[in-house]
Amino acid sequence: MNVSEAVASRRSVRGFLDKPVELDLLRRLLEKAAAAPSGGNIQPWHIHLVIGDRMAELKALMARKVAEQSTGEGSEYDIYPREMVEPYRSRTFVVGEALYARLGIPREDKQARAQWFARNFQFFGAPAGLFCYVHRNNGPPQWSDLGMYLQTLMLLLREEGLDSCPQECWAIYPRTIDEFLGAPSDHMLFTGMAIGWKDEAEPANAFVPSRAPLDEFLEVHR
Repeated sequence: MNVSEAVASRRSVRGFLDKPVELDLLRRLLEKAAAAPSGGNIQPWHIHLVIGDRMAELKALMARKVAEQSTGEGSEYDIYPREMVEPYRSRTFVVGEALYARLGIPREDKQARAQWFARNFQFFGAPAGLFCYVHRNNGPPQWSDLGMYLQTLMLLLREEGLDSCPQECWAIYPRTIDEFLGAPSDHMLFTGMAIGWKDEAEPANAFVPSRAPLDEFLEVHR
């Protein structure tokens, strides 16, 4: 698979097979992804990988946590802008409605939507997951470096036939995840990510979100 194929085939997969991913493979890809650029070579990413028995423990913990506190504990940063402006607001609304339409869940069925969203906290059945942390004294430029690391990792996963789903929703349970992982107090949870083998039978995985046309975001100066 070349880079263009990996980019074109990468999707946020929301249904995985019950098939393990070898730890050695994950370690190799996590190491290779560290070739991603970072300003001043800071390399601000701190990665916690969860698999095996610990993954089972985490899924059980989160099933209880979501049942008790479905709205979370409050994230330590704004996942989305507090006042979303256009065209960003419409893009977010349209993709959400299109996904639920694919799943056959109407807008008025709030309970079904909440139940579907809760699957995030089971990593959509994935056998492996990671959490990306950043040091609290790092700023927006270093947060952009995290994105470059994670995108590099997701493309490397595609090269191996694996899929992923980056999940910022984990940021609404920072205290629970910090405690589970034993994360240092000077580190902040940025995002989680599900990793595994895509379940082709999952309806959500047939959903392909649209992208804005080039002329909507490109300005050429010459």
